[in-house]
Amino acid sequence: MSAIAIRLATTADLPAVVRLLADDSLGATRERYADPLPDEYTRAFAAMQAQGGNDVLVATLGDDIVGCLQLTIIPGLSRFGALRGQIEGVRVSSAHRGQRIGEAMVQHAIDRCREAGCSLVQLTSDVTRVDARRFYERLGFEATHAGMKRKL
Repeated sequence: MSAIAIRLATTADLPAVVRLLADDSLGATRERYADPLPDEYTRAFAAMQAQGGNDVLVATLGDDIVGCLQLTIIPGLSRFGALRGQIEGVRVSSAHRGQRIGEAMVQHAIDRCREAGCSLVQLTSDVTRVDARRFYERLGFEATHAGMKRKL
């Protein structure tokens, strides 16, 4: 296997990122990958870039984007004004799973959080993703809180 490189996503990477987000049973019901890509994705990416501290990282093998995640650094008042990292939308191409690409991406995100001065890194995972939960636990994450969401 070639070396995995992890870098910040660019606007040109959006089609590949959305394709990854849609590349599983849950994502296929929530995302709309099409050519051309729906404008909502470009607007969302521009808003993230304007916000700062809200990045999409991509993992590449050669010229191919094979993984992605979103990392947001969140300032807060709790924990004595601590920064926290929020990891979202972790995906690895179905053709490349099992090659430790996800592990490399998450570790890279954790390293970025440390460099930013975060006191913790958090994430959520859909309760139906049993393999994902085992993956995150193997990387040292603990299920210390019960997450809740409300669709709007």
